Amino acid sequence: MRFDILTLFPGMFEPVLGESILGRAVNQGLIEFHTHNIRDWGLGRHKQVDDYPYGGGAGMVFRPEAIFGAIEEGLGVQLGTAEEPAPPPDFPILLMSPQGQVFDQAMAQELAAYPRLALVCGHYEGLDERIVRYAVTREVSVGDFVLTGGELAAMVIVDAVARLVPEVLAEESPGEESHSRPLLEYPHYTRPANFRGWTVPDILVSGHHAKVAEWRFKESLRRTLQRRSDLLAKLEPQLDIKERKLLEQVREEEESQGHS
Repeated sequence: MRFDILTLFPGMFEPVLGESILGRAVNQGLIEFHTHNIRDWGLGRHKQVDDYPYGGGAGMVFRPEAIFGAIEEGLGVQLGTAEEPAPPPDFPILLMSPQGQVFDQAMAQELAAYPRLALVCGHYEGLDERIVRYAVTREVSVGDFVLTGGELAAMVIVDAVARLVPEVLAEESPGEESHSRPLLEYPHYTRPANFRGWTVPDILVSGHHAKVAEWRFKESLRRTLQRRSDLLAKLEPQLDIKERKLLEQVREEEESQGHS
């Protein structure tokens, strides 16, 4: 899978994308990253990319020329004009924006199905609205807060999507993680079995794989109920009869312990 990142600060990405799991995936040819410096398409000898907003107000606004140029020349996507609109691109071009759709695991899975993904990192007070309407396919937010620029948000999205590309992670890992369903992941334990008097649950050292799987699912339900009960409304229609019974047990146990 190919990731194209349009940014004023390409140097921010190499230390992150070249390390750990993502770095190994690049070396194995599973994913590739290309950063494009938006300023390369800036205006004049100073490569200007921003200007004062029409109508007045605080801050500066990203001009459309540089980002349109970066997308058309850097990505090879034609954006057209008002008189001659261009067809939509073959891959998503995401704008990092606090006004966008909130990014979640379902969106990560959707985006991971594409062979290519582009991310545009905004900056300044805002972007010219013609960028939002005619240069990108989607606005995406990583949460209800404001960052100084879109770079950190882009890194989050790239990491979440890239790890879903086949073979980047162990095959069984993504399906069991938090939010792979509307469900938080179960607790993990490793050696030693007894640490300062705190012991590992007996079931995990029993060698009974079916019982371990049941315990893990039940503890996922418990953790979701305790920490993100809002997710259960999405989860319950997906549960089969056995899973619903486990959820009922968890609710009864939590109520008896005063956790309701």
